[in-house]
Amino acid sequence: MRLRSLAAAAAVPVLIALSGCGQLPGATAEAHPPVRPDQILDFHTLYNQNCQSCHGTGGQNGPAMDLANPEYLAMTDDATLRRIIDNGMPGTQMPAWAKSAGGMLTDQQIDAIIAGMRKEWAQPDVLVGATPPPLEQPTGGNAQHGQQAYQTHCASCHAGHQRQELTSPVYLSLVSDNALRSIIVAGRPDIGQPDWRHDASKGAPATPLTPQEVTDIVTYLGSLRNPSAVSATPIPLSPRR
Repeated sequence: MRLRSLAAAAAVPVLIALSGCGQLPGATAEAHPPVRPDQILDFHTLYNQNCQSCHGTGGQNGPAMDLANPEYLAMTDDATLRRIIDNGMPGTQMPAWAKSAGGMLTDQQIDAIIAGMRKEWAQPDVLVGATPPPLEQPTGGNAQHGQQAYQTHCASCHAGHQRQELTSPVYLSLVSDNALRSIIVAGRPDIGQPDWRHDASKGAPATPLTPQEVTDIVTYLGSLRNPSAVSATPIPLSPRR
């Protein structure tokens, strides 16, 4: 009887020590289960895992539109951002990300990405006093007028290797008309591309492009697109984590 009492007394400190650690051996996974991918709502985590490879670190200097451009964000409402993220952009490598469209992100995660973009990169007063052309490319542009406007406002910088050769059929096969228009209107400050208010004519004063000029330039560039190019019909990329 005395030996049994001594054994029980010796076991008490061990149990106290184990309970003081807050867990027993093998209990870690149950006490702190891993977070499911669809439960992640942190903006930086979601952006780095799903957006950074195309839109760049911190929303800049990627092959796709710089999302950290405050002018682009001021011109694009949440509903448009959600539509693009949900369903992708036809004619580009931007895939659909919403689960309802075959992607990997929940509605709550897409909301978190949009809210994070606004919080991190938006500047509400960036367009004060300015009325930018719409970002949606309308139909009915004039390619001939667009060629003339391109030569006046764009060609001096987009020739040779200074910037992207916009008239390259290969490049044009990778970018949609709406994407071209967004870059022309909102600019890309991360790579020195001015917005619609500052043309690229060397030695000339800045002359804002009119909405019709933007439409005609995009129409002209679209007419140069090579439909038989290998990359003319991009295969949508599956969202990855």
